[in-house]
Amino acid sequence: MPVFRTPFNGYSVKFSPFYENKIAVATAQNFGILGNGRVHILQLTPNGPISEIAAYDTADGVYDVCWSEAHDSLVIAASGDGSVKLYDLSLPPTNNPIRAFKEHTREVHGVDYNTVRKDSFLSASWDDTVKLWTVDRNASVRTFKEHAYCVYSTAWNPRHADIFASASGDCTTRIWDVREPGSTMILPAHEFEILSCDWNKYDDCIIATASVDKSIKVWDVRNYRVPISVLNGHGYAVRKVRFSPHRASAMVSCSYDMTVCMWDYMVEDALIGRYDHHTEFAVGVDMSVLVEGLLASTGWDELVYVWQHGMDPRAP
Repeated sequence: MPVFRTPFNGYSVKFSPFYENKIAVATAQNFGILGNGRVHILQLTPNGPISEIAAYDTADGVYDVCWSEAHDSLVIAASGDGSVKLYDLSLPPTNNPIRAFKEHTREVHGVDYNTVRKDSFLSASWDDTVKLWTVDRNASVRTFKEHAYCVYSTAWNPRHADIFASASGDCTTRIWDVREPGSTMILPAHEFEILSCDWNKYDDCIIATASVDKSIKVWDVRNYRVPISVLNGHGYAVRKVRFSPHRASAMVSCSYDMTVCMWDYMVEDALIGRYDHHTEFAVGVDMSVLVEGLLASTGWDELVYVWQHGMDPRAP
């Protein structure tokens, strides 16, 4: 299976929603503590190596990336300097970034593009806020400030254009409606920091949370007193969780235990696959919308892997 080495530590990987052979990768130097960053745009070749088609250097680490759902050449990056940067792959590197949104007062840790209305995106920051943006405005549309600590992740609901969730170090996940003045629901989901959240792509009331407590919990927001499933199997903090775009009950996660895990939360033995190809913290993982079962991961070992579920990511 193809692998690509990045000069810095990998932080995030995302498949293009337009092209099955393109992925974006966010990286940061010195484990994101101090130094530069780089956004890589990579191309998969059939039965061949991964090639780099563009790279954008930044003065600070890049912690997350997402693709525009409206324009196939636009990529959004979350930066350690508190900015959100917009890149256009159709322009030469010297013309990029085409825009830098500068409002957050601390590192931006997560970005997510609206898949329903396709006109806006969210940024989650260590300044405890989430901000709503549109590509064509320099100023944010709105700031959501209720969390008491860093917001690590945010995710739009896959069916409702105005609803999103945010995961925070204050041990809560909050549900928001951009038409309402404050959050509409607070999930006290874990007793330790929550690093990631994602919505089920087939049931818009199901959400997963991933925590420093090593667990993933699956919730139904219609009755959130008790999780409908608790997934244990990681040995350290779970850094990211993503629901499958193809199977309603499947999800993938990555962890500081250096593994990537596949789960089916509807069956008793929920852990259906474990991959231990990384030799450092595994911090970025994604599933292709266009190719069923195609996975990508990146980590602090400076490697990006792309493989089919059930195969060995390290197999030549």
